[in-house]
Amino acid sequence: MASTTLLATLKLLIIVICAGWISLWLLKPTQIWTRKWKHAEDSANTTIFGYYGLSFAVYTFPIVAIAIIGLLFLDLKARYQRSRNARSSSNIFYNPHVVNSILGILSSIEILVTSLFLIFLAWTYYSRISYDFKKLIPDKSLKLNIWQLKYLRIATRFGLLAEACLALLLLPILRGLAVFRILGIQFEASVRYHTWVGTAMILFATIHGASTLLVWGVSHHIQHEIWKWQNTGRIYLAGEITLTVGLVIWVTSLPQIRRRKFEIFYYTHHLYTVFLVFFLFHAGDRHFYTVFPGIFLFSLDKLLRIIQSNPKTCMVSARIFPCKAVELILPKDPRLTYTPTSVVFLKIPTISHLQWHSFSIISSSRADEHIMSVIIKCEGWWTNSLYDLIHDELDKGEDKRKGIHVAIEGPYGPASLDFLRYDTLLLVAGGSGITPFLSILVEVDSATSKSRFPSRIQLVYVVKKTQDFCLLHSISHLLLKQSENFNLNLKLFVTQETQAGVGIRELLNEFFAVRTLQVKSVCSNYAAYGPESSTWMAAIAGFCSIIFLIFLICFNHIVIPSGKRSKLSKEKTPSWVMNLLLIAAFVLALGCSTLMAAMLRWRRLKKGISPISYKDIKPLDLNSAEARNALEEHEVHFGGRPNFKDIFGKVRIESCGSNIGVLVCGPESMKESVASACHQESECFKFGAKRTEPSFTFHTLNFTL
Repeated sequence: MASTTLLATLKLLIIVICAGWISLWLLKPTQIWTRKWKHAEDSANTTIFGYYGLSFAVYTFPIVAIAIIGLLFLDLKARYQRSRNARSSSNIFYNPHVVNSILGILSSIEILVTSLFLIFLAWTYYSRISYDFKKLIPDKSLKLNIWQLKYLRIATRFGLLAEACLALLLLPILRGLAVFRILGIQFEASVRYHTWVGTAMILFATIHGASTLLVWGVSHHIQHEIWKWQNTGRIYLAGEITLTVGLVIWVTSLPQIRRRKFEIFYYTHHLYTVFLVFFLFHAGDRHFYTVFPGIFLFSLDKLLRIIQSNPKTCMVSARIFPCKAVELILPKDPRLTYTPTSVVFLKIPTISHLQWHSFSIISSSRADEHIMSVIIKCEGWWTNSLYDLIHDELDKGEDKRKGIHVAIEGPYGPASLDFLRYDTLLLVAGGSGITPFLSILVEVDSATSKSRFPSRIQLVYVVKKTQDFCLLHSISHLLLKQSENFNLNLKLFVTQETQAGVGIRELLNEFFAVRTLQVKSVCSNYAAYGPESSTWMAAIAGFCSIIFLIFLICFNHIVIPSGKRSKLSKEKTPSWVMNLLLIAAFVLALGCSTLMAAMLRWRRLKKGISPISYKDIKPLDLNSAEARNALEEHEVHFGGRPNFKDIFGKVRIESCGSNIGVLVCGPESMKESVASACHQESECFKFGAKRTEPSFTFHTLNFTL
């Protein structure tokens, strides 16, 4: 009862703070807010906190507070749900509402939030520009006529729209301090929101910059204005650098470049530091506080991840599959638990000292306390280099194998198991998209409480070649022997091959071609410990906020003397000096927080781990009566793709329960086909079916990040 009350209190507090922050952005373009805010700044200047303390408290801290309270909420919610056996209910707001090859798969809630955000941008622009046109004052320095002045105002207000997008840009890609996890949205799913907002920001910033340059060109002032580095106000040169860097980041992140030249995308994306610093110099510290929440949380999150990923560990074992894929078995702390479909980021210094790549964990912390496994399909330079590295180790004698050092970051996954609390699960995977589903199957199989998990699972697996079937190696025991907890039915579709008389029994022979690399001694005394607990991360975020504010106040009072000359001193102080003070305070606050996080990590690493001996999967026995009966439940189809409409219809008929969870992971075209079939079934249920008929709830997992 106490846990329920506390959960409700924290949830209400998050809603109130979020509502207040949204209201602030709605009021910000109005003249009422401008007058009130100017009065509040004047009052704050007479206090020790100054206007910078007020700006931090009003614009920045609400989002930081939501992140802190959200971490506590998620930690408490996870503990509370583990003690309950609640069933999942369908939610029509998250089911696909629009399925389009250009827009992708959009749910009702995504369409609603996107529409509201666009309305907010329109409201902000209209409020600002309508007031500007009423108060137009001729610019004597630039000698602009009325239409040129109006167009310059239009260009300036597009910059404010870019600023609003920048305020949200970094929030979707947080991992440890993820604000979106409060809404049940994981890092992999929220990356596309980062893409949408980033594209909108670059569009508005380009209109802002290009239009300003056009006005300067028409008025013959471009050569003078373009190189200006003013002491006060907008620094034009900093804005031009910001726009140029932003365009470089955006162009190199387009799919055509990101998929073919990942290294270019990866390294140019790290120019975000240059982008943010010059944006600060261009917009000024007063505007910077409105976008500072995302920067604050992202920077702290990045440093915590760097600490968490050190020191490196070493793989316990590895496997090479015929389909040119590898499985890495990595040591972990027995106390580290994670939910199915969790993602881990890996860096292998032998291949690259900088690149991190994300992979789905295929094991379950419930079933394997000391190890976790990932499967990596070799499709690019980094993954092919890993394949060659393991292949070279296999060719060496056991005495000469040194092992492969691995840095581990994560795991990051859903905060709860809501997507497993259905009566029936329909899992649809394409190619290496099967990997997150392997952890689901192992988790459900090892569950001690049958009532918490589905009693029936339908797995639809679509591959190009039969050799891709060997990715199911880790769940071979489930294919040969039905679990006590659930009934598993596999439908395998091989799209680019046609073979007669080949079934699951014949395809299981692919498993015998799997080669295993064993490492006798663990080359590191450290295992994957995972991120710090949510409580400690909340404490570090709160500590960093306080330290930042203290340093900011001290620096401002040292550089800008108080007293009778304070106003004159502030007018003579260049604006870039205030910006440097903000950067210095932030860097020092991050340094203190990093030291605190490093001490916590050191305490966890003192004991290390004992050497782990990993046992390989037992050889398959295809001749037992139990195996023969189990194999009859599975189907193999060659030379075509699945008809999802028929599959959904059969699942509806065969399902005994009322709730069916549909999870899909694979290429976008396959996701769209499944979403379309799920949408049609949901519409039939909504308008024509009885209440006792099964309902479908759609979930999608990212195939690639």
